[in-house]
Amino acid sequence: MNLHEYQAKELLDRFGCRIQRGIMIDDASKAEETALKLTEETGTSFYVVKAQIHAGGRGKAGGVKVAKNMDELKEYANEILGKTLVTPQTGAQGKVVNKILIAEDVYYPGDSEVKEFYVGILMDRATGKNVIIYSTEGGMEIEKVAEETPHLVHKEFIDPRLGLQPFQARKVAFNLGLNGTAFKEMVKFIGNLYKAFLGVDAAMVEINPAFKTSDDKIMAVDAKVSIDGNALYRHPGIAEMRDVTEEDPTEVEAGKYGLNFIKLDGNVGCMVNGAGLAMATMDIIKLAGGNPANFLDVGGGANAKTVEAGFRIILQDPNVKAILLNIFGGIVRCDRVANGVVEAYKNIGEINIPIIVRLQGTNAEEGKKIIDESGLKVHSAIVLKEAAQKVKELIA
Repeated sequence: MNLHEYQAKELLDRFGCRIQRGIMIDDASKAEETALKLTEETGTSFYVVKAQIHAGGRGKAGGVKVAKNMDELKEYANEILGKTLVTPQTGAQGKVVNKILIAEDVYYPGDSEVKEFYVGILMDRATGKNVIIYSTEGGMEIEKVAEETPHLVHKEFIDPRLGLQPFQARKVAFNLGLNGTAFKEMVKFIGNLYKAFLGVDAAMVEINPAFKTSDDKIMAVDAKVSIDGNALYRHPGIAEMRDVTEEDPTEVEAGKYGLNFIKLDGNVGCMVNGAGLAMATMDIIKLAGGNPANFLDVGGGANAKTVEAGFRIILQDPNVKAILLNIFGGIVRCDRVANGVVEAYKNIGEINIPIIVRLQGTNAEEGKKIIDESGLKVHSAIVLKEAAQKVKELIA
């Protein structure tokens, strides 16, 4: 689950990480009032107006502005709120800005003592260890830095059984070229950041930039935090931070029915029980000359309700030319799934695209018979190759 910048900073603050202070608003008329409150708390005289969307590259897209007076502040607040930002991470459709963050200005023009760094923490699956990725090139796209100047990107691997060792935090600060007070501040910042990563069960924490002020303080000026969805039951307060307006509506709807759904850019919808079988099904669709329009795992307990929900979600995509339902009858019997398909089809009404149902496993023959005798426009198959051939014929 992704968090907004203001939410991520709130969590980091709880673990002792210094952050750029700010206040979130969703109404531009509150900008001046909010700015005055922020000045009382921080003493700032300039303000940074930052769009709050789940995507990077906001600055280049016009989603981050520095206001030097109240007139500029109100102008930028009205300009950014409601604006559709298009960044490399949003796709061509962009994302509408429903919230903005009014933040203190921590930059001092002409001050050569300030520096920007990149710091990120995530799990490295190849080594089974957590890794701190860091660079002196903060404020830039880390992917671009890694591609053009890979020697400027450093990694520090942390054994989860031992945790972050003091010498590792010092190594990070040293490789970032810091000394004196700034060195000590960075060591402390890295330690607290790692505590936050573990404490909130994050899948990723990214600070870009981590900022060194002219008086050698280290703070998070921007922050991205992604929480492991499987751990949300341990953090009810964090779960409440979820912003479904930032997510794909069909994926949100699928979640209500316990379906694992990811939208793709293809023409063949697929509904499968089991993630491994879903991956194999997408491969079969590709071999048949089609492209998968989605990943949809209905789980081991597929029934009429979940099948109907799956059909309705897939049918929302106008690019879908056929649907392949691939069920292995292990936990659930194929005849029960077949009855569920027939019931779901009748509940939905007329479906104008072909549906191929491939059933294999317990009572597969009985399930095929139910489909064949239903009188509905549903094609049945038992062998996967047969299902693939039907897909190829029907989308040709």
